[in-house]
Amino acid sequence: MKKIHSRKAIVGIIGLGYVGLPLALRFVEAGFQVVGFDIDVMKVETLNHGESYIKHIASEKVTTMCNTGRFEATNDFSRAAITDALILCVPTPLGTHQEPDLSFIITTLESLLPHLRQGQLVSLESTTYPGTTEEELRPRIENCGHCIGEDIFLVFSPEREDPGNPSFTTMTIPKIVGGSTSACLEVGNALYGSVIERVVPVSSTKVAEMSKLLENIYRAVNIGLVNELKIVSDRMGIDIWEVVDAAATKPFGFTPFYPGPGLGGHCIPIDPFYLTWKSKEYGVDTHFIELAGQINTRMPEWVVGKVMDALNDQKKALNGAKILVLGIAYKKNIDDMRESPAVKLMELLTAKGALVSYSDPHVPVFPKMRNHYFDLRSVDPSIELLADMDCVLVATDHDIFDYESIRKNSVLVVDTRGRYRQIFSNVVRA
Repeated sequence: MKKIHSRKAIVGIIGLGYVGLPLALRFVEAGFQVVGFDIDVMKVETLNHGESYIKHIASEKVTTMCNTGRFEATNDFSRAAITDALILCVPTPLGTHQEPDLSFIITTLESLLPHLRQGQLVSLESTTYPGTTEEELRPRIENCGHCIGEDIFLVFSPEREDPGNPSFTTMTIPKIVGGSTSACLEVGNALYGSVIERVVPVSSTKVAEMSKLLENIYRAVNIGLVNELKIVSDRMGIDIWEVVDAAATKPFGFTPFYPGPGLGGHCIPIDPFYLTWKSKEYGVDTHFIELAGQINTRMPEWVVGKVMDALNDQKKALNGAKILVLGIAYKKNIDDMRESPAVKLMELLTAKGALVSYSDPHVPVFPKMRNHYFDLRSVDPSIELLADMDCVLVATDHDIFDYESIRKNSVLVVDTRGRYRQIFSNVVRA
């Protein structure tokens, strides 16, 4: 506690991606010494050279961080021994049968266990099911001879990053903290309270874990609802975006959610399934959550159906059609490809014989992903290219695109994001 209050505590952050890197920047900015850990050698070298590999985080910020002399990145996990706090920001994906995959958490913790020492704080920020901290982390730490709450302090504090959102920063987003013991909570509050404007302590790690799931399930369910209404409205000849905008004028009791081609990002498409899996252990079926997941998961197939119908109206087949996918990040104005519905759209279109290309200035080369890969580079949506395409599919509506030029120079545009609110003869909403 004295080290935290005097800013002499050394903070270790494991996983230097969309969650870990902003956290490292904030701790250094607040005066702490930070050691960043990552198994990706490229990330380690890039950061140590003062450069960023995340679009919405400027390299100038990383350079400034490095120039303080209080940051270094490494893939040597034995250096965890010099830290006073270890914050785990690693992925929690789903397995092949929609079951939680905790392998990144477990592997990371086991790499750290030989180097844990008395007086350290261990904080898990990765989104997971209620009980993970107490059932998976605590026993492993205790089996190494440590006593939680006395010589090792264990907390769960869910990440709340929103990549590319300029309205909120790591410092201004309230931080939930749950501790394994009251002493753990006290230490966790002190650490996060030194860099975050508002810390929200809760009674247990399970409450903290469940609160994160509620945040994302709330969005997933409401997006599933509006996506289903989009299909109904389409059959009725009603503009769902106009409907939502009209309903949003109600000053109470309504929060607008907008439809799309499916869910993206590392949280909303995945986190609900962590709870549905865990709830079965308690004999509870989460029908409502699972139904929303099914609706959102099927949206790319519905969009492809709309593309097929639109081409058919022009007496063209999808098989052999040239399709330009506009935007492949999971949301606009960022380069984050995690769980992007655009990738599923590309796979479905390719499987049906379409000749797919993409344009996304934020993603110049299609990245190597765990389960998806296209040997493609982003193309410039020039007048000539647009005219040569059978269909332009707006999958992610980056502000950088010239939508008026795209509409004027394209034979057919299928819009999944409501970018075109007026009626145009060559624009189909999906």
